[in-house]
Amino acid sequence: MRVVIAEDNALLREGLVLLLTSAGHEVAGVAATGPEILPALLEHRPDVAVLDVRMPPGFRDEGLRAALDARKRLPGLPVLVLSQYVEETYAAELLGGDASGVGYLLKDRVGRVDAFLDALERVAAGGTALDPEVVTELLTRRADDPLDSLTPREREVLHLMAEGRDNATIAATLVVSDRAVSKHIGNVFLKLGLEQSDSGHRRVLAVLAYLNKA
Repeated sequence: MRVVIAEDNALLREGLVLLLTSAGHEVAGVAATGPEILPALLEHRPDVAVLDVRMPPGFRDEGLRAALDARKRLPGLPVLVLSQYVEETYAAELLGGDASGVGYLLKDRVGRVDAFLDALERVAAGGTALDPEVVTELLTRRADDPLDSLTPREREVLHLMAEGRDNATIAATLVVSDRAVSKHIGNVFLKLGLEQSDSGHRRVLAVLAYLNKA
């Protein structure tokens, strides 16, 4: 898998390069500032891009803007965004459109090598990988909506779905049967007024579309 990395912290950037190459991936290019990101992505056209949200010179949203611009010019470009903190506005903007092939992780997840690589591969395959803390922010930012009607178990299932987990993983995590998971998912979609679907990340996109409604 060919990867482009955009990260201004030299230590973290080189650590990502070492981690990815050790895992058998090719780092096709790196960017240390915001203006370098888009040219690198257009030149190398990677299988997935790993981008920091805040990059020089402004340290505001350069990485995110580059990601959004790149996905317009390279439709379907998988992007895994890294952030120091949960920045709800940025997460909502990135996930507000076609969220296939999109991930949003906190930087401390990079240290959890297996989880990070799993998220990267899911995003590269067109799936969705969201940090649990990001999911929590998205799920709790609306206080007076149908989410309040979910049972604690249904909320747990929705949380895991929004992370991009499949039914088997949800069942193993919650120590319940696959049938029980399917029933909970059906209840979640029914209560949220969403069309049922078992087609991978599409169900996650439906949930995120609902959560991002004004």
